[in-house]
Amino acid sequence: MVSYKRLTPEEVHFSGAALLDPSPDESTDHEGKELDPELPLLPQRPRCSITAGLLTLGGLILVLSCVWLLGTIFWLHSPPSTEPHRLPPPAMDPSRVRGNGTQLQPESCSKVTEAWRFDCYPERGVVVTEEMCHARNCCFIPRSQGNTSGRNSVPWCFYTPDFPSYELVSVSDNEMGMVGKLLRKKKTYYPKDIDTLQLEVIYEDDNRLRVRITDPTQKRYEVPIDVPVVKKPALNRSYNVEFVNEPFGLVVKRALTGTVLLNTSIAPLFYADQFLQMSTSLPSSFIYGLGEHRSNFLHDVQWNTLTMWARDVPPTELTNLYGVHPFYLSMESDGKAHGFFMLNSNAMDVALQPAPALTWRMIGGILDFYMFLGPDPSSVIDQYLDVIGKPAMPIYWALGYHLCRWGYKSSNKTWNVVKEMRNYGIPQDVQWNDIDYMDRALDFTYEPVNFSSLPDLVKDLHKHDQHYVMILDPGISSTQKAGSYWPFDEGAKRGLFINDSNGDILIGKVWPGLTAFPDFSNPDTHDWWYENLKRFHDKVPFDGVWIDMNEPSNFLDGSLNGCPENELDNPPYMPGILGGTLKAKTLCASARQKFSSHYNIHSLYGLMEAKATESALRKITGKRPFVISRSTFPSQGRYSGHWLGDNRSQWKDLATSIPGMLTFNILGIPLIGADICGFGGSTTEELCVRWTQLGAFYPFTRNHNSIDEEDQEPSVFSPAARTAMKEVILLRYSLFPHLYTLFHHAHISGRTVATPLLFQFPTDMKTYGIDKQFLWGNSLLVTPVLEPGVEYVVGYFPKGLWFDFYTGDSLVSSGEEIKLHAPLDKINLHLREGSIIPTQRPNTTLWVSSGQPLHMVVSMSNEGLAQGDLYWDDRETIDSYETDQYAYIYFTVEQNTMKSEVLHTHEEATFITVETVSFYGVKVEPENVTVNSHEAAFTYHDNQVLVVTDLGLNLSQNFTISWM
Repeated sequence: MVSYKRLTPEEVHFSGAALLDPSPDESTDHEGKELDPELPLLPQRPRCSITAGLLTLGGLILVLSCVWLLGTIFWLHSPPSTEPHRLPPPAMDPSRVRGNGTQLQPESCSKVTEAWRFDCYPERGVVVTEEMCHARNCCFIPRSQGNTSGRNSVPWCFYTPDFPSYELVSVSDNEMGMVGKLLRKKKTYYPKDIDTLQLEVIYEDDNRLRVRITDPTQKRYEVPIDVPVVKKPALNRSYNVEFVNEPFGLVVKRALTGTVLLNTSIAPLFYADQFLQMSTSLPSSFIYGLGEHRSNFLHDVQWNTLTMWARDVPPTELTNLYGVHPFYLSMESDGKAHGFFMLNSNAMDVALQPAPALTWRMIGGILDFYMFLGPDPSSVIDQYLDVIGKPAMPIYWALGYHLCRWGYKSSNKTWNVVKEMRNYGIPQDVQWNDIDYMDRALDFTYEPVNFSSLPDLVKDLHKHDQHYVMILDPGISSTQKAGSYWPFDEGAKRGLFINDSNGDILIGKVWPGLTAFPDFSNPDTHDWWYENLKRFHDKVPFDGVWIDMNEPSNFLDGSLNGCPENELDNPPYMPGILGGTLKAKTLCASARQKFSSHYNIHSLYGLMEAKATESALRKITGKRPFVISRSTFPSQGRYSGHWLGDNRSQWKDLATSIPGMLTFNILGIPLIGADICGFGGSTTEELCVRWTQLGAFYPFTRNHNSIDEEDQEPSVFSPAARTAMKEVILLRYSLFPHLYTLFHHAHISGRTVATPLLFQFPTDMKTYGIDKQFLWGNSLLVTPVLEPGVEYVVGYFPKGLWFDFYTGDSLVSSGEEIKLHAPLDKINLHLREGSIIPTQRPNTTLWVSSGQPLHMVVSMSNEGLAQGDLYWDDRETIDSYETDQYAYIYFTVEQNTMKSEVLHTHEEATFITVETVSFYGVKVEPENVTVNSHEAAFTYHDNQVLVVTDLGLNLSQNFTISWM
C-alpha cells in the first residue's frame, strides 16, 4: 500500500511557482499600477534612475567605458558571428543632431519602462555604443548597476514610441474578411525595405483567424505545407479585429471578455527582403511551445530569445535544436487559452520579454499567421492541428518496448540481446540497429561479414511476433566506384541531389565520407527513395525506418568547397544560430533545391524526408508506416514520430525529457520519447531503473545507447533491477488498450496523449508550471522519481478525488503537494475520479498481449459517476477509422450500474472478452452484484474497492453490471 504524507506550507514548492506572482514589471508599471490592456500599451510614466541619469549626462568617455564593460556582460550572450557586421548605418534624423554631430535623444525615451523596451539592436556578438544606437534613431539608456538582476539584460538600445513604421492607408471588407494597404514612408536600417504591403484578414472559423501580410508586387517564398482553403467566412466569431492606422497596428481581442490577445502596435513592423519583425503584447507570462528547445515546459519571459533553425547538436539550453515549430500556446488570467502559429520556415529568433511581450524576427518569407481562440488548451491544439494536420494512427507495435544501440557491432550480438530479453521474459516488440549495420556507413547496404546474419535475425524476429527498424541517413556517398553504388549513380543520373549555387552537386561530409544530399523537395526524389528502400527490403525485410541526421547534418560548414559570399549565405541579420552562420554544420543556404533555395526550406528537410519515407513504407509493407525522425516541422505528426535526440545518461536529462515530451504533444507529434537510460555516457543501475519507469510512460519508448558505452539493456543488470524494469514494461503492456485509444483520439480529434496537468485543470494556476508530472489522456497521473538516492517523491494533486492505480486507495486533495512513497521498484500512478481505464493481461509482445482478456479499472467520483471508452481495430491496417474497420465502445457508471455500449462494431471486438472489473470508491459494501441481470460473485475490500471477476463478457456486445 502506498503511504501518503501531506506537506506543511513550509515544505510546499510548486514547479514554476515564481511565475505565479508576476513581478511589477510583468503586470504593472514601475509605480505598481495596473497596465491598461487597451492601446497603445506603451507605458507613459518616467523610468530613469538617478544612476542612469548621471550616466546619460556624464562625459562621453565615462559612458563609453561603462557601455563596453557592461555591454560585454549583457550582449555577448552567444558565440560571436564569424561574419563581419555589414549593415549600412542609416542616416541620422537631422532634427535630432547636435552641433557637434552627435544626436539628441527624445524625452519620450525615459518614459518607456524597462519591461516594454523592444530591442533596436538585436544582432549577436556586437557591443552597442550610444552612437551606433542613435544611428538607428533609437533610444539608448544603459541599465544601472543597482538594477542588474543577474538574468538576461534589458536592452540598452530600444525603439522610441514614435519610431517610423507602416501606415494603414486603406482597408475594406471583402468576401472572406478584410483587405488593406500598408505604406512605409521612411526607410529602415535594413536593406531592401518593401515599402508597400498588402494586408489580408481572413475569418476562417469562429475560433480561427488568419492574417497574411505580403508584397503585392512580387511573389515571395511561402511554406509548402498543406493548409485548409476556406471559402466562406465565419459568422459567429469569438474574436474582434481592430486596427491602429499610424503607426500600423493589428489588435485581436476575445469577443466575450475583451482580453487583448494580440497587439502589434507596441513596436514597429519591419518588412525588408531579408528581415521581417513583428512584436505583440501577451495577456500573461504563461507561454508554451516554440519548439524545439531544451527548456522547461513553461517558457521564461525574462529576456529570453529562442532561435529556430534546424541543427544537429545534443540537447543544450539556449540553443537551436533539431526541429522548428513556430507555434505557441498562451494561458490567460481567467484560465482561457489561445494559440498563435507563424507559418514561416526561415531562420528566426523569437524574443520573450517580461512586459509580457513577444517579438518575431525572421530573415525571409512572408508574415502569415493564425490565431486559435480555444477557449480551453485542448481546443487550441485541436484547432492548430486542423490547420497543419492531425497525427497518424500508429501501428500497434510502435507502442511496444524498443531496444537499440550504436555499437552492437554485429548481427549476432544484436540477436543475442534479443534472446536474452526473451530468456528473462522481458517484453520487447522491436529491435533496432544504428549505422554500424551498414557496409562502410553506406545507406541501403549491410556489412557482409559482421552483419551477414542480419536477414536471418529479422526473419527470427518476425517468427516471434517482433519487428525490426533500421537507421538511414540522408547523406549518400559520392566517392564509390562508378557503377558500384546504385543510390548515388541513379540519383546523379536523374538529377535528384541538392546542387550548389553553380548548379553542380553539392558535396558535404557525413559518416561515409564525402556525400551528396537528396533533394526531397523534388517529387522525383520520392520515387528514387522508394526504389532504394524496396531494393533493400527485398534483402532485409525491415518493418520501420529511423531517419537521422536530417537537419540536414554535415560535418563540414556548407560544403567541400565552402559557400559563396552572397546575401543568402550572409544575410544582413543573423539569428542566434549555434556557430554564428547559417552554414554551420549543414549545407550552404544558397544551395539550390527543386522548390526553393536551401535558405528557405532548410528546416523543412526532415519533414520532406519523412513524407518520402512514409509514402515508400506504405507501398512496401501495405501496413501503417512506422517512421521516427530527428528533424521535425509543423505537420510532421502526419508522417512520423520523433525522439528527443542525443541525450546523456544524467539525471538532468531524465528530468528534462518530460517538458520535451509535453511540448511535442502540443505540437502535434504525440509519438514522442527520449532515449531511455541516456544515449551518451554510461548509465548507473539506479538511473536506468528510474528512467525505464518513466520511459514506460513515454508514448514512444526506446532504450538507446551510444557506441563503446556500458551495456544498458534491462537484461544486463542485477536481478532486482532487472525485475523492476520487467514489471514496469509489463505494466505498460497491460495499459496498451488505453494508450491505443488515446492515440485514436489524437488522430481524429487532435488530443494529447501525454498531457500537461494545466490542460485538465486550466483554472488552477498551480498547474501552469508543472513539468515533473503528467497525465496519460485526462485521467492517469504519472509521478516519476527524477533524483538519485530517494524513496519518496513529491507530487501535486489538483483539487478532487484521486485513487492509487495499484490498490484503489483514495486520496482527497484540496489542490496540494503530497509526499509519496516511491521505492526503487515502483512508479506512482493515480487515477482521477470519474474515469474508466481498459487494461489487458500483458505478455512479452503486443501481438500476444492484444488478444488477452480485459480488466476494467473504474474510479468513481463522489457522486458515483465514471466514464471511459475503448477504440479497437486490427491495429495495422491503413486508415482503419476512415474506412469503418474498427470497434468503438463507450463505458459509463451511474446509479450503481456500469453500462458498456457498442457505438461502432467490428469483428475484431468479437475476439476480446472482459474478464474482470475493479470499482474504486464504492462507499457501501453491496449485498449483491448482477451481470446482465444474473447474479455474480464479487469481493469487497476495506479500502472501498469492489472487484467482479470471471465475467467472460464479449466486447462486441452491450452489457451491464449493477450492485445494490
